[in-house]
Amino acid sequence: MKLYFNPQSRATRVRWMLEELGTPHELVPMDFNKGDHKKPEYMKLHPMGSLPAVEDNGKSLFESAAIVMHLADKHPEKKLAPAPGTHERGEYYQWILFAMVEAEQPIVAILQHTRFLPEAERSAAALEKATQRFKAVAAAIDARLKGREYLVGNAFTAADVVMGGVLVFANRFGLLADFPGLLAYVGRLTERPAAKKALAA
Repeated sequence: MKLYFNPQSRATRVRWMLEELGTPHELVPMDFNKGDHKKPEYMKLHPMGSLPAVEDNGKSLFESAAIVMHLADKHPEKKLAPAPGTHERGEYYQWILFAMVEAEQPIVAILQHTRFLPEAERSAAALEKATQRFKAVAAAIDARLKGREYLVGNAFTAADVVMGGVLVFANRFGLLADFPGLLAYVGRLTERPAAKKALAA
């Protein structure tokens, strides 16, 4: 399997999943400064020119959460996804989508209006809205983790890879400082050998 990779991208969570599975893979370095992700040959794999994308046996996939879920299903013996049709499977989908739709979006907005956008384009109102939204989302995840180590069935699953990837990103910018439960969760996840390897790059 080929993973188109830059360590400062969502490709890290796919690499983490591949390491958890022990799946042999080739990292194809993508240099954002050189525009590798916008070159025509890569745009054939990902129509938006974003990372990650993978190639497996001549077929491609993009979107980090989709790739992670696909890999979990491809290797049921690793038990990184609850059985289809169970309530836990529904919760697994729930928390993966919550990570991508609810958690990641305000984080990106906060960083846009504090770091990434030119100062003239930053909005104090947008920043406040995103900050309050993230606090509410973080509180919901924190409440879910009360009395449990992981999100679903109290066993490590691919949902933790996706949520962990989002929260590691948030923590890099100090956004979890008010949530000791989430800091502890991120600490547990990043102590895993697969996470250490994937996040070290």
